[in-house]
Amino acid sequence: MSVPALDPQRVAEAVRDAMFANDRASRGLGMRIDAIGPGSATLSMTVRADMLNGFDICHGGFVTTLADSCFAFACNSHNEVTVASGFAIDIVAPSHLGDVLTARASETSLSGRTGVYDIRITNQRDELIAVFRGRSYRIKGKPVVPDLAVAT
Repeated sequence: MSVPALDPQRVAEAVRDAMFANDRASRGLGMRIDAIGPGSATLSMTVRADMLNGFDICHGGFVTTLADSCFAFACNSHNEVTVASGFAIDIVAPSHLGDVLTARASETSLSGRTGVYDIRITNQRDELIAVFRGRSYRIKGKPVVPDLAVAT
Protein backbone atom coordinates (compact mmCIF):
# COMPACT_ATOMS: atom_id res chain seq x y z
CA MET A 1 0.00 0.00 0.00
CA SER A 2 1.46 3.34 -1.00
CA VAL A 3 1.40 6.42 1.22
CA PRO A 4 -0.50 9.37 -0.30
CA ALA A 5 1.72 12.32 -1.16
CA LEU A 6 1.46 15.37 1.08
CA ASP A 7 1.98 18.96 0.02
CA PRO A 8 4.99 20.76 1.57
CA GLN A 9 2.80 22.64 4.08
CA ARG A 10 1.29 19.42 5.45
CA VAL A 11 4.77 17.89 5.63
CA ALA A 12 5.98 20.88 7.67
CA GLU A 13 2.98 20.51 10.00
CA ALA A 14 3.62 16.79 10.51
CA VAL A 15 7.29 17.47 11.27
CA ARG A 16 6.30 20.24 13.71
CA ASP A 17 3.99 17.88 15.59
CA ALA A 18 6.55 15.08 15.79
CA MET A 19 9.42 17.34 16.85
CA PHE A 20 7.47 19.33 19.43
CA ALA A 21 6.16 16.16 21.09
CA ASN A 22 9.78 15.23 21.92
CA ASP A 23 11.20 18.74 22.48
CA ARG A 24 11.41 18.93 26.26
CA ALA A 25 13.61 22.05 26.20
CA SER A 26 11.23 24.20 24.13
CA ARG A 27 8.15 22.98 25.96
CA GLY A 28 9.83 23.41 29.34
CA LEU A 29 10.58 27.05 28.57
CA GLY A 30 6.95 27.63 27.62
CA MET A 31 7.59 28.12 23.90
CA ARG A 32 4.66 28.06 21.53
CA ILE A 33 4.76 27.32 17.82
CA ASP A 34 2.66 30.03 16.23
CA ALA A 35 3.30 29.15 12.58
CA ILE A 36 5.17 26.62 10.46
CA GLY A 37 5.76 26.31 6.74
CA PRO A 38 8.33 24.90 4.35
CA GLY A 39 11.59 26.57 5.45
CA SER A 40 9.92 28.87 7.96
CA ALA A 41 8.70 28.92 11.55
CA THR A 42 7.43 31.35 14.16
CA LEU A 43 7.82 30.60 17.87
CA SER A 44 7.01 32.73 20.90
CA MET A 45 7.91 32.66 24.58
CA THR A 46 6.97 34.82 27.56
CA VAL A 47 9.89 36.01 29.72
CA ARG A 48 9.46 34.53 33.22
CA ALA A 49 11.10 35.54 36.51
CA ASP A 50 13.41 32.50 36.37
CA MET A 51 14.77 33.77 33.02
CA LEU A 52 16.06 37.07 34.45
CA ASN A 53 19.75 37.69 35.06
CA GLY A 54 21.39 39.79 37.77
CA PHE A 55 20.42 42.99 35.96
CA ASP A 56 16.74 42.02 35.93
CA ILE A 57 16.71 41.51 32.15
CA CYS A 58 16.17 38.30 30.22
CA HIS A 59 19.38 36.27 30.12
CA GLY A 60 20.79 36.19 26.59
CA GLY A 61 20.92 32.41 26.69
CA PHE A 62 17.13 32.26 26.76
CA VAL A 63 16.83 34.64 23.80
CA THR A 64 19.35 32.45 21.96
CA THR A 65 17.47 29.27 22.87
CA LEU A 66 14.21 30.69 21.48
CA ALA A 67 15.98 31.59 18.23
CA ASP A 68 17.71 28.21 18.05
CA SER A 69 14.42 26.34 18.55
CA CYS A 70 12.79 28.42 15.83
CA PHE A 71 15.76 27.65 13.57
CA ALA A 72 15.38 23.92 14.27
CA PHE A 73 11.71 23.84 13.32
CA ALA A 74 12.32 25.84 10.12
CA CYS A 75 15.27 23.80 8.88
CA ASN A 76 13.66 20.42 9.66
CA SER A 77 10.36 21.37 8.01
CA HIS A 78 11.32 19.55 4.80
CA ASN A 79 11.29 16.22 6.71
CA GLU A 80 15.01 15.54 6.59
CA VAL A 81 16.83 15.40 9.91
CA THR A 82 18.81 18.64 9.97
CA VAL A 83 21.22 19.82 12.64
CA ALA A 84 22.93 23.11 13.36
CA SER A 85 26.46 23.45 12.07
CA GLY A 86 26.81 26.89 13.64
CA PHE A 87 25.07 30.12 14.41
CA ALA A 88 25.66 33.73 15.36
CA ILE A 89 23.41 36.02 17.34
CA ASP A 90 23.41 39.74 17.98
CA ILE A 91 21.26 40.92 20.88
CA VAL A 92 20.40 44.53 20.17
CA ALA A 93 17.95 45.37 22.98
CA PRO A 94 17.01 43.98 26.39
CA SER A 95 13.82 42.11 27.17
CA HIS A 96 12.08 42.16 30.53
CA LEU A 97 9.77 40.18 32.79
CA GLY A 98 6.46 39.57 31.03
CA ASP A 99 7.71 40.44 27.55
CA VAL A 100 6.45 38.12 24.84
CA LEU A 101 9.34 37.35 22.52
CA THR A 102 8.60 36.15 19.00
CA ALA A 103 11.18 34.50 16.75
CA ARG A 104 10.48 34.36 13.01
CA ALA A 105 12.71 32.15 10.87
CA SER A 106 13.06 32.25 7.12
CA GLU A 107 15.12 30.07 4.83
CA THR A 108 17.73 32.24 3.13
CA SER A 109 19.56 29.50 1.25
CA LEU A 110 19.20 25.75 0.84
CA SER A 111 21.67 23.95 -1.40
CA GLY A 112 22.64 20.31 -1.20
CA ARG A 113 23.00 19.40 2.44
CA THR A 114 23.53 22.92 3.79
CA GLY A 115 21.21 25.77 4.56
CA VAL A 116 21.24 29.29 5.96
CA TYR A 117 18.36 30.61 8.06
CA ASP A 118 17.75 34.12 9.36
CA ILE A 119 15.73 34.63 12.52
CA ARG A 120 14.47 37.95 13.90
CA ILE A 121 13.40 38.12 17.53
CA THR A 122 11.00 40.90 18.52
CA ASN A 123 8.92 41.75 21.57
CA GLN A 124 5.17 42.31 21.83
CA ARG A 125 5.64 45.91 20.62
CA ASP A 126 7.43 44.60 17.49
CA GLU A 127 10.70 46.10 18.75
CA LEU A 128 13.79 44.23 17.55
CA ILE A 129 15.50 42.28 20.34
CA ALA A 130 17.98 40.13 18.41
CA VAL A 131 19.01 38.80 15.02
CA PHE A 132 20.25 35.23 14.59
CA ARG A 133 21.76 33.48 11.58
CA GLY A 134 21.90 29.71 11.65
CA ARG A 135 23.78 27.34 9.39
CA SER A 136 22.34 23.87 8.97
CA TYR A 137 23.46 20.46 7.76
CA ARG A 138 20.97 17.86 6.48
CA ILE A 139 21.57 14.19 7.15
CA LYS A 140 20.84 12.49 3.85
CA GLY A 141 18.22 9.76 3.83
CA LYS A 142 17.06 10.25 7.42
CA PRO A 143 13.50 11.61 7.65
CA VAL A 144 12.15 13.29 10.78
CA VAL A 145 8.82 11.52 10.27
CA PRO A 146 9.34 8.16 8.52
CA ASP A 147 6.90 7.13 5.78
CA LEU A 148 5.81 10.68 4.91
CA ALA A 149 5.51 11.00 1.15
CA VAL A 150 6.14 14.47 -0.25
CA ALA A 151 4.27 15.74 -3.31
CA THR A 152 6.60 16.65 -6.14
